[in-house]
Amino acid sequence: MSMILSHKIRLDPTDEQVAYFKRACGTARFVWNWALERWNAEYADGKKPNGMATKKAFHALYKTEYPWVSEVHRDCHSQPFANLQTAFRRFFKGKAKRPVFHKKGRKDSFYVANDRLKVDGMRIRLPIVGWVRTKEKLRFNGQVQSATVSRTANKWFVSVQVEMGKYRKQRLADNRVGIDLGLNNFATLSNGETIQAPKPLKRGLKKLCRVQRVLSRRVMGSANRRKQADKAARVHARIANIRTDFLHKLTTRLCRENQAVSIEDLNVSGMIRNRKLSRAISDVGWGEFRRQLEYKAEIYDTDLTVTNRWEPTSKRCSSCGYIKPALKLSEREYECENCGTVIDRDCNAAINILAWATREVTPVERLSSLGEAGTNGTQKCIPGRWQI
Repeated sequence: MSMILSHKIRLDPTDEQVAYFKRACGTARFVWNWALERWNAEYADGKKPNGMATKKAFHALYKTEYPWVSEVHRDCHSQPFANLQTAFRRFFKGKAKRPVFHKKGRKDSFYVANDRLKVDGMRIRLPIVGWVRTKEKLRFNGQVQSATVSRTANKWFVSVQVEMGKYRKQRLADNRVGIDLGLNNFATLSNGETIQAPKPLKRGLKKLCRVQRVLSRRVMGSANRRKQADKAARVHARIANIRTDFLHKLTTRLCRENQAVSIEDLNVSGMIRNRKLSRAISDVGWGEFRRQLEYKAEIYDTDLTVTNRWEPTSKRCSSCGYIKPALKLSEREYECENCGTVIDRDCNAAINILAWATREVTPVERLSSLGEAGTNGTQKCIPGRWQI
């Protein structure tokens, strides 16, 4: 199966090129909002809107009503319809939230197809603006499919999508590891190693609150407010970059050093609804960690297994298989009431995650309450039936 990878490169544009980028982003944002408004109106009338019909309706009138749209390349006002179609498809499948209107200055970007795109060393050619200098070379050698120019904290980037074919990298070792994710320790491995997350939001929260407080006191539309908004955006970008750098390095190491990686299936979207834990969970980036593992496992030919969400990995003893009836969150060590094993709680869960995923275990038999069930109503342990 052919793989498509993206390389996000920082641009070094001139003032004229920056001006065009802003117009292109504004056009793409306007077209998205126009299409979304029409889509919602048709849906409210009981119709079945789609991206292609909405695109034809816009192209039939924009030359007379919105002639300034023609000042940018056609991809800027053609791609938003396909993006909207994809967004609604994901929404109806329950994989994303309902599409919303875009606001100026937030996630500004525009699309460029490969017919007007060329990469040559430390520069890239974009339609209308011509060659734009880049800060680094494209790291992938393959067929360039498309590119997306975006702005983050007043800096411009281009994300180039490259079709790599069957792209593989060599592993350095063939170990197996189970991973238990947490907040105190970002990850506890089945070999006993603990990995701490940088938690950039927690570390930079004081500075972020300060710049946001100053921003809230600036006059709307003033130059000082715009400067302060750029300063706040730089703080947000630094926090995101630290988190992303940590996750990329960790996921690459795990896939490069293991032939089998096992993780637990966490309901991250549901967990962040907890007001007391939402900030801490978002700061460590569990969802992004799994996303990166999934595509890097394919690159390194690593077997990635996701443990059943309802599997009692924390309550089960990794030595004999006994399942505790209750385990408080404050209990950081697992003490088995059956075999006397004392082990770190997270390490015990990581070993169980690996055992469940590698299929090298025989689960404890589920005994009926009328048969060999324990006096406390819990599942009894059969020695020797839970072996890795």
